[in-house]
Amino acid sequence: MNFTHQHGIRAVSAQCFDETSRTHDACWVVEEETLTIDVEGIGAYTLMWTPTEAVTAPCGFTPADGVLSEGGVPEILALAAGFAFTEGLFDRIEGVRSLAVCPDNRGVVRLALADPQRARVRRRNVVVGSSCGICGGRERVEDVVRGIPQVGDRLRLAPARLDAIMAAMRQRQAVWLATGGTHAAAIFDADGRVLVLAEDLGRHNALDKAIGQCLLAGRPLAGCGTALTSRVTLEMASKAARAGIELVAAVSAASSLAIEVTERFGITLCGFVRNGRATAFTHGRRLLAGEAPDCSQLCKPVHIA
Repeated sequence: MNFTHQHGIRAVSAQCFDETSRTHDACWVVEEETLTIDVEGIGAYTLMWTPTEAVTAPCGFTPADGVLSEGGVPEILALAAGFAFTEGLFDRIEGVRSLAVCPDNRGVVRLALADPQRARVRRRNVVVGSSCGICGGRERVEDVVRGIPQVGDRLRLAPARLDAIMAAMRQRQAVWLATGGTHAAAIFDADGRVLVLAEDLGRHNALDKAIGQCLLAGRPLAGCGTALTSRVTLEMASKAARAGIELVAAVSAASSLAIEVTERFGITLCGFVRNGRATAFTHGRRLLAGEAPDCSQLCKPVHIA
């Protein structure tokens, strides 16, 4: 497969070893860059991310005009909007006054809020690593979920649909197919149709990109689920809760706090979604099946790289 024109990857030279030989080869690796979200009146957030498409100019958004760009929602705006939303800086897209890529530096997005005084700010002027989660004790956990309402209860899905969604997601992961180095997040509807998909080296970024695409496109998230190629931790679960996502399906494991949060906000959390199986840790009523399968083998601890 030709990956030459795929954004988000880079060719590097490497030495490959086995028991008897050493060879020189070229490898594709995932790109890691910085994106600074400068929120007027609040502070700056610098994320480590993977740009999987070119950043075009002009590139912006206002609630009155919508997305000011050709070709759909730019992922750089989707990530900025999704991060700010799941961070609690605004509750509805109308809470954004403007969002734009800086014309002098395409690694900076400037966000102006309609009412900065209403923003729930739990951190500011920070660098957020690609694998960064929430640090701190029980008080920090409460900070993360404060103000989040219960999600709806519209979604019902046959368990077999989850495998099909995972397969469809893998087929569309262009950067992962080239490098093996990214996570993905997809938003799907009650029919199991993948509505949006995003890739990034950071699992948090991938979910924020997917949520942000829906926000900026005016696509409601009520009655939707998300599929993840990563494990599910507290911050991933809280992002889904804040977006009103009813079902989280992950190919890997779930943490105890993720289970606690999804139980609390009415989200169905499924881990180990693979090979026709799924383990529902919370609110399994959304999965339409007769007999629950024996999940004892799937619940055994596994090594997560």
